Amino acid sequence: MEKLKKRWGIHSNFQLLIILVVFAVTGSTAAKLADPLTSLIGLQQQSTHPWIYWTVRILLIFPIYQVLLVIFGWLFGQFKFFWNFEKKMLVRLGLGFLFK
Repeated sequence: MEKLKKRWGIHSNFQLLIILVVFAVTGSTAAKLADPLTSLIGLQQQSTHPWIYWTVRILLIFPIYQVLLVIFGWLFGQFKFFWNFEKKMLVRLGLGFLFK
C-alpha cells in the first residue's frame, strides 16, 4: 500500500480508501449503464453475435467510465486526484490534444 500511496502522491490511508472506493463504484456504475445503452441502440445479447455485442459494450463503457470517474471523484472530494489521473490516462491514449 505504501508503494501505491507514494506513486499516487497521497499521504493518508483514508484518502487511499476513498480513491479505491471511487474506482469500484465507477466501474460498477459504468457497467450497469452500458446495458440500457446497448439496448437503446438495438443490440441484445441473445440476438447479436458475441464479438459484436461485447466489442460495442466495451466501447460504450470506456467513455462512460471516464466521465463517471471525474464525477464520483468530485462527489467523494477527490476531484483534483481524478482529474489529474484522467488527463494522464488520455495523454497516454494519444488524446492529449483534448487538453490544449
